[in-house]
Amino acid sequence: MFDAFRADRRAIEGLPIRLVIALVIGVASLSVMMNMLTGIQGLSTTELDVRPEPEVVEPGDRSIELTVVGADGTAVADATVLVKSGSADLSGVRTATTDENGVATVSATPALRPNQDEGTLLIEVKPPAGSGYVDRRGNTKVLVVRE
Repeated sequence: MFDAFRADRRAIEGLPIRLVIALVIGVASLSVMMNMLTGIQGLSTTELDVRPEPEVVEPGDRSIELTVVGADGTAVADATVLVKSGSADLSGVRTATTDENGVATVSATPALRPNQDEGTLLIEVKPPAGSGYVDRRGNTKVLVVRE
């Protein structure tokens, strides 16, 4: 009975190629895991935040200064900032681009509805192209308060 198995050589015919495939897949998987663990800069992104000044405004013509910063607090130049209606009304969307100090100034005319004492303006950031920055989380809102 065992002589029949010893004489059969077919079982090992595909073994070398299977070992090579397993080795290649293992090395590729290890490479991906090492890149994730070491935090290669090419794959990482930095979240942006906006610091509006002033944070609280009254309805009417206003100038709002928006500073765009990275996670470590450094200013981000050439980012596009959008200000639009939240619970406060704003006709259209206001846009501006940050300067070398990360500052953009937007002129807006927020309004509140009748019997509404407060509302918000929403701020979004479009990061500079190819910069490694993202804006996925919500940013600070501008509070509009009736006098």
